[in-house]
Amino acid sequence: MKVASRRVVGELRAVADQTRKPDMARVGIRVDRALGVSIPHCRRIARGHRGDHALALDLWTTGIHEARIVASMIDDPAEVTPGQMEAWVVDFDSWDVCDQVCSNLFGPSAHAFPAARAWVRRDEEFAKRAGFTLIAERAVRDRKHDDAFWTGWFPVIRDGATDERNYVKKAVNWALRQIGKRNASLNAAAIAEAEALLDLGSPSARWIARDALRELRSDAVQTRLRDRG
Repeated sequence: MKVASRRVVGELRAVADQTRKPDMARVGIRVDRALGVSIPHCRRIARGHRGDHALALDLWTTGIHEARIVASMIDDPAEVTPGQMEAWVVDFDSWDVCDQVCSNLFGPSAHAFPAARAWVRRDEEFAKRAGFTLIAERAVRDRKHDDAFWTGWFPVIRDGATDERNYVKKAVNWALRQIGKRNASLNAAAIAEAEALLDLGSPSARWIARDALRELRSDAVQTRLRDRG
């Protein structure tokens, strides 16, 4: 570990709270390599190191749960390579690290969509989750692609919907909901897709569909879409 990495890990240890770990474990976060540092503390520590690609790579090699989250916050998406993404995705062992890395770093990179297309076909639970997390993250932030691009992900969502693993089905649901909240046209398309999932005969697909329909048809979402015009 290099000097800068030791300094960041020292900052993390200084604010660590071991009493947080039982609650982390309770929500499915792996804690055997965790220090017990909150996300706000991680963000504060990351703030002074933004854009330090080398430091991010070194922090990742520590294997420390929160150090890896901080790595995703400080790395520069413009410097991320497909090789780095592949090296990191195989290390994902907790849903929060997966989601933080995809939201903070991989999503804004130039390689988000190719990675998503590859990872949704993977067998590993967190790699597959990462693929759908990238779709969800981009559905919120992307302003370049038209509706046809987004409906083109529906066959991928349908294939993933029958995966009964908890962290996969939740990410599939997330992707469908975020696509359906982009605009009124995609909302109608996502509702139709969710209704089709109900007929797949899969408990996971039914859960995904019912949860998505509840939000996509909600007054809050419908009002927001009408207000956007």
